[in-house]
Amino acid sequence: MSETQAANPLVSQIGGSHYKDMKIQPTEFILANSLGFCEGNVLKYVCRHGTKNGKEDLLKAKHYIDLLIAAKYPG
Repeated sequence: MSETQAANPLVSQIGGSHYKDMKIQPTEFILANSLGFCEGNVLKYVCRHGTKNGKEDLLKAKHYIDLLIAAKYPG
């Protein structure tokens, strides 16, 4: 690992480049806006669906939306 990678882990990615190639990585946005776990996963899966797992990622995002609705708006 280079000194640059150690200083800024956003310059490298393990397992592909589907986030690294984005102008703003989902992690940057999630942390800057203090999003919760479910909200962060929705953003992550929606952002990567076109370059990684297609429909499966959109179904994962939908699952996290369903979890949010059940937790925050029961009944």
